Amino acid sequence: MIRFLFSTFGGLFSWIITGVFFGALTLGAVFWFYGQDLPNHEQLTQYSPKTISRIYSGEGRIIDEFAEERRIFVSIEEVPDLVKYAFISAEDKNFYTHQGFDTRGIAAALWEAVKSRGKNLRGASTIPQQVAKNFLLSGDKTIERKIKELILSTRLVESLSRDKILELYLNEIFLGQNSYGVAAAAQTYFNKSLSELAPHEAATLASMPKEPSNFHPVRNHDRLLERRNYVLREMWQNGYLDEATYRSERDQPLRSVQNGDFPAFREALPPRDYFTDEIRRQLSRSFGEEEFFSGGLSIRATVDPAMQAEAAAALQEALESYDRKQGVWRGTGRVLAPEALTGEAAWRAALASVDVPRDVAGWSPAVVLEVGEKSARIGIEGVEDDADGHFIPAEDVTWARKRQADGKLGAKAKVAGDLVSVGDVVMVKALYAKDGAFDRWSLRQVPEVQGGFMAMDVNTGRVIAMQGGFSYQSSVFNRATQAQRQPGSSFKPFVYAAALDSGFTPATIVVDAPIEVDTPQGLWRPKNSSNKYYGLTPLRTGIEQSRNLMTVRVAQEIGMETVAGYAERFGVYDRLQPFLANALGAQETTLYKMVAAYAMFANGGERVEPTLVDRVQDRWGRTVYRHDQRTCVDCGTDSLPAGRAPTIRSDRERVMDAITAYQLTSMMQGVVTRGSGSGVRLPVPVAGKTGTTNDAKDVWFIGFTSNIVAGCYMGYDQPRTLGPGAFGGTLCVPVFNSFMKKAVEKFGGSQFKVPPGGHFISIDRYTGEQLPPGVSGDFVQAEYFRDGVIPIFGLGALVDGGFGLTQNLPLFARGEIDGENGTAVTTSSGETVIIPDKADFGTLNSGGLY
Repeated sequence: MIRFLFSTFGGLFSWIITGVFFGALTLGAVFWFYGQDLPNHEQLTQYSPKTISRIYSGEGRIIDEFAEERRIFVSIEEVPDLVKYAFISAEDKNFYTHQGFDTRGIAAALWEAVKSRGKNLRGASTIPQQVAKNFLLSGDKTIERKIKELILSTRLVESLSRDKILELYLNEIFLGQNSYGVAAAAQTYFNKSLSELAPHEAATLASMPKEPSNFHPVRNHDRLLERRNYVLREMWQNGYLDEATYRSERDQPLRSVQNGDFPAFREALPPRDYFTDEIRRQLSRSFGEEEFFSGGLSIRATVDPAMQAEAAAALQEALESYDRKQGVWRGTGRVLAPEALTGEAAWRAALASVDVPRDVAGWSPAVVLEVGEKSARIGIEGVEDDADGHFIPAEDVTWARKRQADGKLGAKAKVAGDLVSVGDVVMVKALYAKDGAFDRWSLRQVPEVQGGFMAMDVNTGRVIAMQGGFSYQSSVFNRATQAQRQPGSSFKPFVYAAALDSGFTPATIVVDAPIEVDTPQGLWRPKNSSNKYYGLTPLRTGIEQSRNLMTVRVAQEIGMETVAGYAERFGVYDRLQPFLANALGAQETTLYKMVAAYAMFANGGERVEPTLVDRVQDRWGRTVYRHDQRTCVDCGTDSLPAGRAPTIRSDRERVMDAITAYQLTSMMQGVVTRGSGSGVRLPVPVAGKTGTTNDAKDVWFIGFTSNIVAGCYMGYDQPRTLGPGAFGGTLCVPVFNSFMKKAVEKFGGSQFKVPPGGHFISIDRYTGEQLPPGVSGDFVQAEYFRDGVIPIFGLGALVDGGFGLTQNLPLFARGEIDGENGTAVTTSSGETVIIPDKADFGTLNSGGLY
């Protein structure tokens, strides 16, 4: 009997041993099979995660950030123990002792699943397993993936330290709200750094990996609170918290940015604007979109925040002033449903979700709550309602007529109800009396007319301000860099620059007389803006008074190929078609290119490339781009003599002769002194040129001091006339003036530098004749001539461009603009100026007029 029992149990034991052996052999074979051709886990030692690229101002403040995955990389040494322990307690309590996978955790998970009959299923993946899955494998829920995950996790703990594995995990894991890694999540949910987190906040973050999309702190409040308290209990039971701390932290409410308990990190940043978006556009081309959005770049922008605000305010004021003079009310086109007006909480919530621009200083979204006999009561975002309420009075609406559904304009408004109805979402602005007391709330609207503005340093190319439209939030299209528009007469300086380098002088006499050009489209007869011809006129007057006929003759004389070469050399065009109409700015370009080209006039003719970025550093702090390549000769010395500035050596290309640059600058000073740019009022020398295209579809002004160049453009996105009284001198000059007053206060200005190699001669600016020394009067103009070149004055230097001089012309000289027919217009700054009547350019769109 005993022998039988031993025989039976012996046989059974043999079968068990055999089964275990073959089972182990099979398991080993499976692991060997799946262990082949696995991803190389050693690549994780060179971990470079997708991280946020940030843009900083010159003062080192973050002004914008861009990310595909919002991640802030932190080394394990920077992660507080509290945060480590929270995640270890929540995800892998035996992290520091197991060999990559936790058999006890797997067994416990299986037992809980069996005990609950499949109702309670929890993961048993360790942190090394999660790292293997997140970095090296797919997220497929298959046995094959799980086996590979187990194999890789054991290899990870053999080749990497536990802290390195934890660093990979804490930086890579997704924690909801587009936050990757613990540092970004702490900022997203609490607007805190990791070192500032309390235990209950660290536990909240550690709760997220389980179901990040289903643990929203507001929508899934109770569920997240339960999970957070579970993590706190685990931290206490694992010895990371004492009981008193655990109980105190467990009783804390679930507070978050999403619930309004903390200000959002983004609120501390200025709203995204045209400047940082243009940086995004340019660097995405230079570095590639993937590197820009994921490379963790630190970008030092050239923007001056104070001057950027001035640029935005100046352009917005001009655009809004023009729009209100049109007298048409369009509003926002947004209306709240009646059920959203049942109470203050309801309309505030509904208004907050409406897509209207919130980046215009002083403007606030509002909703019309009641319409009375004369006024309309409004509720304003961010402004407390009171017993008296807030109103739009009748006096505020009399400037406008409402555009009806059929496209026609209604009668001029007399009361608020003529423009607005209950539920209308409107933009409003608080107006104040001269003594600073509140006056009333005023209706505002985003203008239909648009424009761009840009200012940069003429010596370095650093763009200090750029505004690409009225409001970035209403239109992201950047009209400073992307809008292709006719520059009109603002292109003429390039024609005159080519002429000066071709042997002309400011005193060269050019015939101002009718011209006929036979073109495939018909006979082209360009005219001056005044519809008059002035006969024999010095070159200087041609640019000061923006003479179209003189400009065409000059271009014909030197050849449009020469003009095109200059325009391309200055970067205004990649390729300028050599047609005479293009001498008047008929071919389209951008404000960005024009302003950069004018900077080369101001700095004496050296090439300068505009830049929005001073420096770019990669995630390791290495400089991968630096704009300014000039060298400082004596910056390394301990001290410099009193009154001596450091010597900066520049090896930049010269695009035009320094004397030519000065001659042209002097002529453009005349534009500001007595020409179409005479509305400029600055305490330092300034030069510039206006531009108004055919039918006033585009108006320009670009001007510069000794150190800053700035330009403005205005026009409709779908080109159409701006109407009577629209000129570069009336619409863009006030924008330039407003901005440059602040720029001069901050950056100063001086006389334009006179280059060596020339001498001054006084001439009569009306006739071009040389004057004897000592003569004075408003007709005297000191012109700069090259040494070694004998100037020819008067009719000896006559240029007609080969068109000849028509007989019996009504020639004008002194006082040519006295008594001219013109239009009295009021600029956006309130000044009244006389603008000559515009000419009809016939059927050809031939660019600039004035």
